[in-house]
Amino acid sequence: MKPVTATPVTLAEIAAALGAQLEGDGTLRIARAVHPAEAEGPEDLALAMEKGLAAALAEGKAVAAVVAEGAEPPANLKGWIVVKRPRFAMAGLTTLFEKPVHAEPGVHPAAFVALDAVLGEGVSVGPFAYVGPKAVLGDGVTVMPQATVGAEAVIGKDSLIHPGARIGERVVMGERCIIHPNAAVGNDGFSFVTPEPGSVESAKATGKVVGTNVLIHRVNSIGTVIMGDDVEVGANATIDRGTITATKIGSGTKIDNLVQIGHNVEIGTNCMLCGHVGIAGSTIIGDRVVLAGKVGVADHVKIGSDAVVAANSGVGTDIPPKAVYMGYPAVPRDRAFDQYKGLARLKRLFADVADLKNRVRALDASANVSADASAESTDDRT
Repeated sequence: MKPVTATPVTLAEIAAALGAQLEGDGTLRIARAVHPAEAEGPEDLALAMEKGLAAALAEGKAVAAVVAEGAEPPANLKGWIVVKRPRFAMAGLTTLFEKPVHAEPGVHPAAFVALDAVLGEGVSVGPFAYVGPKAVLGDGVTVMPQATVGAEAVIGKDSLIHPGARIGERVVMGERCIIHPNAAVGNDGFSFVTPEPGSVESAKATGKVVGTNVLIHRVNSIGTVIMGDDVEVGANATIDRGTITATKIGSGTKIDNLVQIGHNVEIGTNCMLCGHVGIAGSTIIGDRVVLAGKVGVADHVKIGSDAVVAANSGVGTDIPPKAVYMGYPAVPRDRAFDQYKGLARLKRLFADVADLKNRVRALDASANVSADASAESTDDRT
């Protein structure tokens, strides 16, 4: 679906775009979508899909609305759209009524574009943006002010690079990608080595620090980053280029703000990586994987397709496909719940153990008294 223009559209056209059921007057002209409490007139479409909002329609000024299946619309509505899956309908509605970023066509006089860069039709390059030598911008690409596109980078058509974003040299992006402000794609990986085995290697092998990091050598990242189509990278997220080959992000994958993706990582299609996720180098993540907020993933780990990892989990081992893991370290969900239940019972367990110890002491004391009494009786008879 393409965003609507400033010209109002009919309620029937909106219903058709959503593939939803239309009730009442489909000729109503709609200019914007709003919360029911913010409706000001007949051209406002009240979004009342959440439970409890339908009741607010009766008190508002809207005459058109979107409601969830099963809701009873009030009598003051002249037309309404019925949706089965409100959250999905919201995605369609926000696309229809999206207000595109302001971007002047062509190259701004204050921008720098290398003479041998290739720009497709309808490209916009904002002020103080940089497009390096031999970079390729596909048709309809928008590079916002103060964004950077490195030498030989390839940006697929209709992609949007927000202000301050940095696209490194030789990075390859698919079509319709969105890079949010101050994200950095194509940084060098955090990869270093010591001439002799250092502290980390000895700690991993023996659990003790034997080696010493006398000199730390950089391992240069001569690979790149390759993204598929429709990838979105959140603000201040960072994606490191590969050491030799490429770090790869599959089509449709969405990356939240402040996510760190290390060198040589491979991420499949339609994954969701939430805020503060950190993925160490050479990890392989399958398709449609969800990593909730603050999940940490160790290096060289494999996570199977359709797996879900709960927030604040620490992944140190492989995760099979379609598994639900949680905890620190991350374990299967049922096992994690058993662990949490066990922790909750510790206080009572300690109290029970203390009570048992007191009883044992009392029994021991009683036995000692009986033994002493028996010994005294034997002495008397003697």
